[in-house]
Amino acid sequence: MDSASSDTRPARADAPLSAAARQGLKIVIVGGFGVGKTTMVRSISEIRPLDTEATMTQAGSEVDDLAGIAGKSTTTVAFDFGRITIDDEHVLYLFGAPGQERFWFLWDRLFSGALGAIVLVDQRRIADSWYAIDRLEHQRMPFIVACNNFSPGSALSEVREALDLDSHIPLVDCDARDRDACKQVLITLVEHLHHPETARWRSPA
Repeated sequence: MDSASSDTRPARADAPLSAAARQGLKIVIVGGFGVGKTTMVRSISEIRPLDTEATMTQAGSEVDDLAGIAGKSTTTVAFDFGRITIDDEHVLYLFGAPGQERFWFLWDRLFSGALGAIVLVDQRRIADSWYAIDRLEHQRMPFIVACNNFSPGSALSEVREALDLDSHIPLVDCDARDRDACKQVLITLVEHLHHPETARWRSPA
């Protein structure tokens, strides 16, 4: 589904930050290379997103695993950034992390100050998500997992088993190209952040 065809938002240049905004809330989107993080930020941001997309070169193709995404021609080399206004005083800031292994050193800095994270998963490349989950668990940062529907794939129960997810971590389907689907992913994350089990998990043992 083309999110642009059903998008009723005002032009992104007409979405200035409210002068009353007092609190910024940070969410990070992580996952493997080419999983759709940049697409998700672009789909849901109320402003024209800041991105650091660079054209992939032949040298890069010798480093990055392009299995399943052979048509990909650009890549994020720092992070993507978007914004969503929640109300007059609260603003949600979205940061899409780079997926290639050579940029993973940036992740811990992006996690700093974040309320939680979304792990975006391509069911064709599930193993690419293991590092993201490991880093988030190490940071004890609440997260949910969203399967990007590039094509029909495994049942969610099979994805949960493959990722060895704890039962309290939400796992949902989504389409990173569709704004409403991305909004539902964010709602799921917010609900997860307010769940008592999440608070217990985040607290040090």
